[in-house]
Amino acid sequence: MTKQITSPYILVLYYSRNGHVKMLAEQLALGVESAGIEARLRTVPAISAVCEASESDIPETGDIYCSQDDLASCSGLLLGSPTRFGNVAAPLKYFIDSTGSLWLSGALTNKPAGVFTSSSSLHGGQESTLLSMMLPLLHHGMLISGVPYSEPALSQTKSGGTPYGASHIESGCLSPEEIQIARSQGAQVASLAQKLLF
Repeated sequence: MTKQITSPYILVLYYSRNGHVKMLAEQLALGVESAGIEARLRTVPAISAVCEASESDIPETGDIYCSQDDLASCSGLLLGSPTRFGNVAAPLKYFIDSTGSLWLSGALTNKPAGVFTSSSSLHGGQESTLLSMMLPLLHHGMLISGVPYSEPALSQTKSGGTPYGASHIESGCLSPEEIQIARSQGAQVASLAQKLLF
């Protein structure tokens, strides 16, 4: 039986170094809200590669940092990262690696989830990054949702967008097809969450 959540929301959790993944996250959030559920945009702090330095608990600008409670209480999740050699960026992986207590409690079990990414080139590892982000979500017992080919923009795109999740080939702005695919994915995860809640 699915636990009833009094104020359902879809957590749009992302890491964005140069703003491209953030642009996708904002479009996914619009798709979520078009389906009648609140979208909560959250990010994670950068991490240091050379020492234990950490950032302030509150970022100077932009979306606030995600807490374990934001993740545990969500009705669904959209997880986004830039590609890093065909894999998830370290700051987002660091956060996901810290969710062992949520895994033990089953807090995310049977909640819908989707993934999204951005790369600087057409063959920059988007699909492998999307697949790598799915793995911890499967371990959490989440229900993975991609982008079905019933979304026409998936067959029309000349830039980003895959059946594994929304994506963007980095340029000044998102293409119309990238925007449509992101909004469609957001709406789909929100719709799944509504069906699972009621």
